[in-house]
Amino acid sequence: MSERIHPTAIVHPGARIGNGVEIGAYSIIGEHVEIGDQTVVGPHVVIHGHTRIGRENRIFQFSSLGEVPQDKKYADEPTRLEIGDRNTIREFCTFNLGTVQDAGVTRIGNDNWIMAYVHIAHDCQVGNHTTFANNAQLAGHVHVDDWAILGGYTGIHQFCRVGAHVMTAVGTVILQDVPPYLMAAGNTASPYGINVEGLKRRGFTAESITALKRAYRTLYKSGLMLEEAKVKLEEMAREQPDVHRFVEFLELSKRGIIR
Repeated sequence: MSERIHPTAIVHPGARIGNGVEIGAYSIIGEHVEIGDQTVVGPHVVIHGHTRIGRENRIFQFSSLGEVPQDKKYADEPTRLEIGDRNTIREFCTFNLGTVQDAGVTRIGNDNWIMAYVHIAHDCQVGNHTTFANNAQLAGHVHVDDWAILGGYTGIHQFCRVGAHVMTAVGTVILQDVPPYLMAAGNTASPYGINVEGLKRRGFTAESITALKRAYRTLYKSGLMLEEAKVKLEEMAREQPDVHRFVEFLELSKRGIIR
């Protein structure tokens, strides 16, 4: 099946457009853009820069993808935006290119559900199966791991990490790293236990969830210093592999974790 491009759309001859791609009215596709098979681009979408979009994505109207970073140091280097497969990107989203000060690429994985007015700044790394509710905002260099859910108006400070299976409440402001499996809320964010319902829906066993609750208590309720808690978590991880994700996250954390 060939692509279907509305006659009012402007597609640069150098752009690479896959089979079955739809491009809506008044959309603009730049020279260095690649769009994979069966992706649907709505009307009034602008896709610029060295941007690669995978297959079977749906991009709604008025989104801007691959524009230059909101970084004063940016000097027109050929940095990139990469978007995987089967993502839903709703209205008025803005995803920027990376910068040479970091990996040079902003990356969004597969099967993500990204609602309206979401901003993903330069050099962010977003995993798979995440959900970003309306107006979630990521500053530069933020990492969000698989299956995380960001409530509406969640704001994340630059260089923060959000672990896998985290869930944030509406209006959460994150200034430090959020370990995996947690629920977080507030301005600034505080931990509120393990995301039990989310883990059940994803097939975690009762035994695993119990172990993760115990790990949470060790990290947040035991009165141990962080380094002491890490030692305890390492011991627990030998018997329960899911706890190992806590240990790995704490080793990578550079901003400290929410308390």
